[in-house]
Amino acid sequence: MKKPNERQQVDAELQQIVELRHAEPHRVLGIHPDGDGVVVRTYRPDAVAIHVLPEFGGRIPMTKRVDGVFEARVNGKTDAFNYQVEVEYPGQKTFTLRDPYSFLPTLGDQDLYYAGEGRHEQLWKRMGAHPVHHNGIHGVAFAVWAPTASSVSVVGDFNSWDGRLHLMRRMGSSGIWELFIPEVGEGTRYKFEIRTGHGGHRILKADPFAFRTEVPPATASVVHNLDQYQWSDSQWMQARAHKDVHREPWAVYELHLASWRRVMEDGDRSLTYREMATALTDYVKRMGFTHVELMPVSEHPFGGSWGYQVGNYYAPTARFGHPDDFRFLVNHLHEHGIGVILDWVPGHFPRDAHALGQFDGTALYEHADPRQGSQPDWGTYVFNFGRNEVKNFLIANALFWFEEYHIDGLRVDAVASMLYLDYSRKAGEWIPNRWGGRENEEAISFMRELNDRVRTKYPGAVMIAEESTAWPKVSQPTQEGGLGFHFKWNMGWMHDTLKYFSKDPIYRQHHHNQLTFGLLYAFSEHFMLPLSHDEVVHGKGSLYGKMPGDDWQKRANLRALLAWMWAHPGKKLLFMGGEFGQPNEWNNDKSLDWHLLDHPGHAGIQAMVADINRLYRSHPAMYDADNEPLGFQWIQPDSASANVLAFVRRSRQPGGHVVCIANLSPMPQENYRVGFPRHGSYVELLNTDAGEYGGSGMGNKGRIHTEPQGWDGQDASAVLTLPPLSVLWFTPG
Repeated sequence: MKKPNERQQVDAELQQIVELRHAEPHRVLGIHPDGDGVVVRTYRPDAVAIHVLPEFGGRIPMTKRVDGVFEARVNGKTDAFNYQVEVEYPGQKTFTLRDPYSFLPTLGDQDLYYAGEGRHEQLWKRMGAHPVHHNGIHGVAFAVWAPTASSVSVVGDFNSWDGRLHLMRRMGSSGIWELFIPEVGEGTRYKFEIRTGHGGHRILKADPFAFRTEVPPATASVVHNLDQYQWSDSQWMQARAHKDVHREPWAVYELHLASWRRVMEDGDRSLTYREMATALTDYVKRMGFTHVELMPVSEHPFGGSWGYQVGNYYAPTARFGHPDDFRFLVNHLHEHGIGVILDWVPGHFPRDAHALGQFDGTALYEHADPRQGSQPDWGTYVFNFGRNEVKNFLIANALFWFEEYHIDGLRVDAVASMLYLDYSRKAGEWIPNRWGGRENEEAISFMRELNDRVRTKYPGAVMIAEESTAWPKVSQPTQEGGLGFHFKWNMGWMHDTLKYFSKDPIYRQHHHNQLTFGLLYAFSEHFMLPLSHDEVVHGKGSLYGKMPGDDWQKRANLRALLAWMWAHPGKKLLFMGGEFGQPNEWNNDKSLDWHLLDHPGHAGIQAMVADINRLYRSHPAMYDADNEPLGFQWIQPDSASANVLAFVRRSRQPGGHVVCIANLSPMPQENYRVGFPRHGSYVELLNTDAGEYGGSGMGNKGRIHTEPQGWDGQDASAVLTLPPLSVLWFTPG
């Protein structure tokens, strides 16, 4: 039997249990040696009677020791044994359950060490909620990081959301809290009830590592087993690992899942993941795109943020179905040869009460100082990239999407906001780095480490930076002093090109350099050319709406813009609706205007995009030397008065080339001489003014023969008909 001072110590600890301020409830609850026997304690504050049901049989009554704490002594048993407790509540309601405090921890010292060091590459496999068999019993292992909390409880459907019933234990100095709850299973809703270290204020938080959530606006986390889905995309995954991404064709179709196509007949709802799998795959395959890029799918509380204010980084949004339904979508796209890129948002996160902000009552994931921890543009928090656990949370999250969802790439949002400490801040609103500069050294280190890990662990997968400044070597390996991304969005090209094409052609000769300037830096990075969602919202109008002139001219200009873009060095990205010339600005609450395809002009734009994707993929000259000067040569860069430009794209393969000629004037150019690399026959691969695309049908009858007359610095030349507002592609043949 315990000595009086030992009993007093136990009583004091039990009182801490009752007051919900004990950090190690397993010390006194559960089964413990006690002299020549064992003692079993459980905390059930509303119970009227409890019995212990040992595995060896019998029914042992428990006595109330402290308010809500029941205790039973079993003499002659010095070793722990399995047992259940039978709990009777008022009204003779009785429940039989296993005691979570009779189980050893599910986390090991190595997990805690690597988590504290910020080097746990599969952190998601230990944190959060995991259905497991522990000591032969099925249940869920819960773990959460809340280092300054005075106590943490798991609450959910299994305990009527009562924070008194499942207090977690703190695992040493790691700041991680753990609890195995037996006989809880998949689909159970839960949260963490955290009592802060300053005053014990209670806050209710969703699990940062939740793999599944309720459908917003509900905010509970949901227990989900990651190991049940059976993939069938091994052929795609194996082939991907052996590709040189910089020498492959990339024509990316960016879309917003909620508004790409809606079901008008069923309340104008969005498609589910499984409905999307068939519809999107069929469409993208028919259109010839190589990849889709999905605007953020990680769970987010406010749909109007388009997913850019993430609440749950490890859970695909429940708006469109179950996590395994999202896997089905990815798998189906892969089976049909289409890659999947996700928009990923590590730069900031929302202030919603249930999410990451002030997670344990302190600035945990974010910086405490608003000059570092608040993002003025979006009213959000900024991650503390210098904290090991935060960096580990984000790097593991990126690896999670590659590992568990077979994603082929992450487009990292708002990289500039992470690189610069003074991003969108006035003087006095930011803290310089240790050298007095504006570079965020901690964020730079984070990005380099992240990109190195992705390159090492997932060959063929890509990291893409949305970076809008002149930061050097964004897409160069870290060993060469770069940030380590595979591609960088070419925002300068996008702005200049849209400015040019939005001008009335009468003024274009004065803006000619907006189309030529980009070639001065085109090979300084591995670029992706984006015409993204950002260009068709907030009053900017659609791509179609930006084009000058009447409807015929708008369509002609848009066709020319897209063909110019596809011929220009750099991988391609086009936001949904642009491929058929949607006139209305994108509305995230409405479907695209698919009915426009009944109009021959819009159907013609769509048909042309399908053709340029097919031609692009079948001619290596258009992509395999995107990042090398040898892949591009100007033919006519200076014909500003005629609004004509011409260049040649060359393949790394000997002799392969495509000549691109643009007449961006509304007037046809008859008998117009252009230089060509060689004498002989050329096929007119593309004419954006073709009748089947909605054009006037002018052109060169599908084939030309060059003359051995040098022109434009080339060995041969040809006299051509250049249709109005058009782009032509030619290749030897």
